[in-house]
Amino acid sequence: MTVIGWHASHEQLHPKDLLIALQHAEKAGFTAAMCSDHFAPWSERQGHSGFAWSWLGAALQATELPIGIVNAPGQRYHPAIIAQAVGTLEAMFPGRFWAALGSGEAMNEHITGDAWPRKEHRNERLQESVAVMRALLAGEEVSHDGHITVDRARLWTRPDTPPPLLAAAVSPQTAAWAAKWADGLATVNQSVDALRDVVEAYRGAGGTGPLVLQVHVSYAASEDEALQIAHDQWRTNVFSPPLCWDLDSVEAFDIASKHVTPNDVRGSVLISSDLGEYVDQLKEFIALGFDEVYLHQVGSDQRSFIEAFGEHVLPRLTVTAKAEATPEVVA
Repeated sequence: MTVIGWHASHEQLHPKDLLIALQHAEKAGFTAAMCSDHFAPWSERQGHSGFAWSWLGAALQATELPIGIVNAPGQRYHPAIIAQAVGTLEAMFPGRFWAALGSGEAMNEHITGDAWPRKEHRNERLQESVAVMRALLAGEEVSHDGHITVDRARLWTRPDTPPPLLAAAVSPQTAAWAAKWADGLATVNQSVDALRDVVEAYRGAGGTGPLVLQVHVSYAASEDEALQIAHDQWRTNVFSPPLCWDLDSVEAFDIASKHVTPNDVRGSVLISSDLGEYVDQLKEFIALGFDEVYLHQVGSDQRSFIEAFGEHVLPRLTVTAKAEATPEVVA
């Protein structure tokens, strides 16, 4: 029994359009949602980047769906502020919110003017941020000196139960490290073998909680159109770490992707006009043990995608509603 959710891409649609699409996805049978949290889009062609935290309050109020976010505390956001944000949303909408926390990308974080740290320092900063957030959500007054500084912070409005704090990871190494502190794991679509390695690394290191997968798809009436959409909108997202972490501007991503061919995008996006192919591929991902799968249509036409998948894909999968969160806090 797997949750099949819809992904709201703030980089690609105006927040008003995202909210309308979210309501449409709920009516079509999607049982959850998640969203991105970026300061800038990945490409000039995408053209948007609304403030996700403003949108989340509206989205949770406008639907009955549980909704999550991928966030990077520590530089662009102080972790005490993120703790306050997640605590308030969970207090207002109990059992309907989660956050997956990662170490960030320079494109979003450089705006503070602070230096972009090495990966190991970003991981240390993330782990400190998570510890601060957990303590604040538990009602403690927190002071901390390290990669981040906190001075006598306390949350005055807190939920009865803290929301789950998952780890965002794409490699087995990061997944195994995250097992020490995360309430679950969120990752993105890769080959089945690569995803199996990520899952096994997380579970093998003692990781508990839900396994969450974001899947980029490009669906259209014809294969050629689906491929063209994917290449236009998502060719800046084919790069492996550390390049995708370290490029620091929309312009840099567009320059780096000039020589990316349409077929190169197939490694990052499921591209097809055949809805049966999506069913088969999603069944493979679900068989790996993913509890929640969120579909991101990389084109701007969300209505056609939502209607087609609601009518022809979701009924062929074993879709369930997302259970209320009861996270087991990892020490």
